[in-house]
Amino acid sequence: MDFTKVFGLFGKVVVVTGAASGIGHGVASFLYEAGASVVLVDLDREKGEEAARKMGERAFFIPCNVTSNEDCKALGTALKEKFRSIHALVNCAGVIRRKNAVDLEEKDWDISLDVSLKGTWLVSKYLLPLMMEKGGSVVNIGSGWGIKGGPNAVSYCAAKGGIVNMTRGMCIDHGAQNIRVNCVSPGDVDTPLLRSEAVQLGLDMDEWLRESADRPLGRIGTPEDIAKAVYFLVSDLSAWVSGANLVVDGGGTA
Repeated sequence: MDFTKVFGLFGKVVVVTGAASGIGHGVASFLYEAGASVVLVDLDREKGEEAARKMGERAFFIPCNVTSNEDCKALGTALKEKFRSIHALVNCAGVIRRKNAVDLEEKDWDISLDVSLKGTWLVSKYLLPLMMEKGGSVVNIGSGWGIKGGPNAVSYCAAKGGIVNMTRGMCIDHGAQNIRVNCVSPGDVDTPLLRSEAVQLGLDMDEWLRESADRPLGRIGTPEDIAKAVYFLVSDLSAWVSGANLVVDGGGTA
C-alpha cells in the first residue's frame, strides 16, 4: 500500500468556503498542513487574504458571495483557469439566527437559507464540473441540529437539515463520475459563530461556553476536531464512503 497516497493530499487542490474564520479556517489550515493546495473562499476579503498569506505559498484567496450566482460562476471560471481541475470542495459557509418561527423576521430566514443551503448548492453547481474528469470529494458542513431539533433556531435547523439530505441527493447524482459527497455535522465548536449565539440570546458568555461543553466527552469542540473528520472524507482513506453524515459532537446527540 502506498501510504503517502492514502494519507497525504500532496498535489491536490481543495476549495474551502467560509474559510476566513471559524470551522472553515480550521479546515483550510489543516488540509494545507496535510499537503494540499488550498483555495480559501469568503466574503471577507481582508481576513481571507490574511489567512491565505499566513498559510503559505500553496494557499490562495478568492472573494465570493456564495449567495450570488454571478460570484459562484466567476469562482468556477477562475479555478478552471488556474488549476483546470480540483480534488475537493468543502462547503463551510454559514450563518445562524437564534429565533423561533414566530419571532424570526423574513430577512433572517432568507439569509439563513441563502448562505447555508443555497450557497452550498450554488458553489457545488459551478465546482462539480471541475471534478468530473478525474473524480473528487465534496464535504458539506451540516450540524447536529440538522438531524435533531434545537430551540430558537428554526431557520438554522431548516437550512442544516436541507444540507444533510441534499448531500444524499448529490451522492446519488454524481457517483457515476467518481465524485463522493458526504456531510460532517458538528456539535458546538468554539468559533465566532458560536459566541455570536450567546450575544443574540443575551446570555453570559462564560456560562454559555460551559453549557456548550456539557456532553459525554466533557468539552467544547475545536475547529481542528471538525477538520480531522473533513480530512478523512477528502482523503483516499474514505475511498468507498459516499452519502454519509458523520456526526462530530463529542457525543452530544447521543
